[in-house]
Amino acid sequence: MRSKRNGRIVLLALLLAGSVAQAGDYLFSVKKDQLLLNGQAFKVLGLRCSNALVSEGATRRLIDHLDRYQSCGVNTVSVFFMGSRFGDVKGYRRDGSLDPVYARRMGQIIEAADRRGMVVLVGCLYWSTSRAKEDLGHWRQEDANRAIANTIRWLRDHDYRNVFVDVDNEGMAHDATGWSIRSMIDAAHAVDPTIMIAYNDGDPPPDNADLYIHHSPKVKGRPWLDSESTPAQTPMGYWGKFSKETHQASGKPYYNYSRIGVYTAEMKEQQWAQTLEGMERYNGCVLASTWLQCAPGEGVGGPFNMPGGRSEAIDIHTTIDQIHPDAGILWWLEATRAQYGPWSPPPPRRSNPNAKS
Repeated sequence: MRSKRNGRIVLLALLLAGSVAQAGDYLFSVKKDQLLLNGQAFKVLGLRCSNALVSEGATRRLIDHLDRYQSCGVNTVSVFFMGSRFGDVKGYRRDGSLDPVYARRMGQIIEAADRRGMVVLVGCLYWSTSRAKEDLGHWRQEDANRAIANTIRWLRDHDYRNVFVDVDNEGMAHDATGWSIRSMIDAAHAVDPTIMIAYNDGDPPPDNADLYIHHSPKVKGRPWLDSESTPAQTPMGYWGKFSKETHQASGKPYYNYSRIGVYTAEMKEQQWAQTLEGMERYNGCVLASTWLQCAPGEGVGGPFNMPGGRSEAIDIHTTIDQIHPDAGILWWLEATRAQYGPWSPPPPRRSNPNAKS
């Protein structure tokens, strides 16, 4: 009788253990003006791969190239539940819940990054011109808050800790609707205050964010990093006519970027200077490139979650809607590898008794 009872207890314990997500090896946190990974000082050196959830193939290609990126010093990738321009990733359903297909893909990226001691910037809302929001026109503040809370709950329930979260990319949803980003951050913290939340808008920053990124003004005594770094002196503006000339100037219908992965020598020089400034003066830098962010539309076949070429000797005024055979970000990756060497993460939490939980 006792053996049967003990057997049932053991079985119940095994079932309960199986229902609990295994803790990740890496924990991203903030202390004053410093970023930490497993309690050690950390600076972000990353790639913005915002449309990586657009297809199974795009997700797999990013994962397949993480080792290559890590060998070049990269320790972070950013991926958005709503993708970015032209990606149209519908990561949120009408009720603010996560679409399970895109959640599964995001989880695969986060877990693959954790195995390498890398961090994922998880992006939530991307409003702008993406069709990702076309089913969400009924949303109000409480719906946006619910979507953010659901995202944090999903991260918490899977014990994904090698992450930080951008609730509203460039404040686009706030600008279009008037929703309060402070309120979204509060909704996130109410679910789990140990998952770090970033503020990313040009308005005066709220004091409830854990760190400040990209469009946010810098806050004394708090971390700031550029999560979307592009060369400032790009001919016609990097996110302007340079990358959108077809549908801005020619009048032709075109649903993707122009001059994908193309850089002049001057653009490369400026991009590298910004990378060094972000790493030396602030809390890091994330390269944003049309090469990484383009979408499959117009037969382009992106996003290109691989290094590509060095973008040398390219005439930026010809074949702007085709992929040049030397387009890419290999030149930047070679520079990061030469400057910083491969990314070597701190010991994983389960083998590091001094790591903070």
